[in-house]
Amino acid sequence: MHIPGHGAGRRHHAAALAATVFCSTLFIGPDLTPADGAPPPSVPAPKLDWDTCVPGSPFDCATARVPLDHAKPGGRTIELAVIRRRATDPGRRIGTLFFNPGGPGGPGTVQMPQNYAAFPREVRERFDIVSWDPRGIGSSTAVKCFGSREEADAWAAGKPAGFPVGEQERAEWTAAYRDLSLRCRQRDPELLRHVSTADTAHDLDLLREAVGDARLTYLGISYGTILGATYANLFPGKVRAMTLDSNIDPRAWTNDASDNARLTTFLRMGSDRSAASTLDRFLTLCGSTTVSHCAFSAGSPQATRGKLDRLLERLRERPVGPWTYGRTVGDVVSGLYVVQPGWTDLARRLQDLWQGRVPQPTPLPPAPPVPHPDPYLGEEQAAAVFCGDSPNPRDPGVYHSLEETAARRAGDAGRFWTWAAEGCATWPSFAANRYRGPWNRRTAHPVLVVGTTYDPSTPYADARAMADELANARLLTHEGYGHTALVNPSACVQAHESRYFIEGTLPPAGTTCRPTTPPFSAPRPSGGIATGGGGLAGALP
Repeated sequence: MHIPGHGAGRRHHAAALAATVFCSTLFIGPDLTPADGAPPPSVPAPKLDWDTCVPGSPFDCATARVPLDHAKPGGRTIELAVIRRRATDPGRRIGTLFFNPGGPGGPGTVQMPQNYAAFPREVRERFDIVSWDPRGIGSSTAVKCFGSREEADAWAAGKPAGFPVGEQERAEWTAAYRDLSLRCRQRDPELLRHVSTADTAHDLDLLREAVGDARLTYLGISYGTILGATYANLFPGKVRAMTLDSNIDPRAWTNDASDNARLTTFLRMGSDRSAASTLDRFLTLCGSTTVSHCAFSAGSPQATRGKLDRLLERLRERPVGPWTYGRTVGDVVSGLYVVQPGWTDLARRLQDLWQGRVPQPTPLPPAPPVPHPDPYLGEEQAAAVFCGDSPNPRDPGVYHSLEETAARRAGDAGRFWTWAAEGCATWPSFAANRYRGPWNRRTAHPVLVVGTTYDPSTPYADARAMADELANARLLTHEGYGHTALVNPSACVQAHESRYFIEGTLPPAGTTCRPTTPPFSAPRPSGGIATGGGGLAGALP
């Protein structure tokens, strides 16, 4: 999710998923989604005038205009920035694959180009791949609560990094997010109430119609799994093929359709426990190899765990430059998202801190060839979706006790994931149009659910829960590491996804896959169907 998303596309305001996600609270508006999931009044599909994004770019860009409130199609409209990469084998083209990169808050117009090579080769050959900046985000009609980036940067610099430590920092943190909420309430409260997952699902259906596909083919990662599950239950007859990778338990997201939240979304999901178990695997594998492969290795798993404990204790008292205990824990959790080269880079940063050196910043990914490669992605954009959609405790005073409880079960990661949602405590409004179930409407074709066993953000248990909640789904287990199989590739997962997208063939029940490249080893090429492609005969209608 930005819940955390993997920060690959957040160039200026990049903070991995959780760190940019605040959360919930508010003056509750009416729930405009009918209980039976019936769509709102008919809205004409937008016209997409595709043109090359920038000279020489392989991507095409367009702008879609959609209603702010799908229940009132004659009212205010907003713009969606849309991007496309055409099928590389147009003679065998099947249709369009829509991609949501997660978050909430992931700008598809940036992250789809950056992650394009990670899609299986057969999928790139047979489908146009289309993504978009969801409403409220990036280059679409966006939530903006500051007058300038400089003003937003000054706000961000005024609060603790990672999460607050101690009474004074907790006061600074809660005051900062209370200030953010006041700013957002004054800017465009109408937009804040209409950036829900359900609103975006209706946008997605209009985009599907705009490209001429009778049914939706979709890949959603992280928060994109909740978007996909929402679409599947609002429009069950329109699902052609849908892969949900690194899942959020729908009941955890909605708090079982109750606004009275005792725990935060992330604690309900179990993100804290999953991050702790993934960190333990990182330390075990690091300690089991040499410093030439993992710079932070202390020669054994036990010694490496102890080394990290001592480092974090030392940083509580003596930060290394700007690297405080809170910032370092946040960096550790975020650094677990992408294994290659993320785990190796994380080990180097930890070793620098161990030796008292300020780590060198990780280079940003290359700017994609699009008109706005660095859109404004302030924290309020993720917050508008997350806090408006998913209930979290509304009293800032309870978060410290929640932190201590989470720390007892998940260590330092529990502290990080607790405070990742505190901004929702004072958020100014719930979304007017929230989908909160049911989740078991039978889709026209089955859904493929992919879960990674050591995921620092969306636990494998949530993938099992998603597969159980959906009426017609198959779980594919990735016995691997990191957040999403898309950016932590497995040739096995890619092969099953390709067969499913192209011909509708699900993996056998109980199928498991492993990563193409284990952590702390040299990366090997991956992609295509198993060994690089091949003819897959039939195709879904």
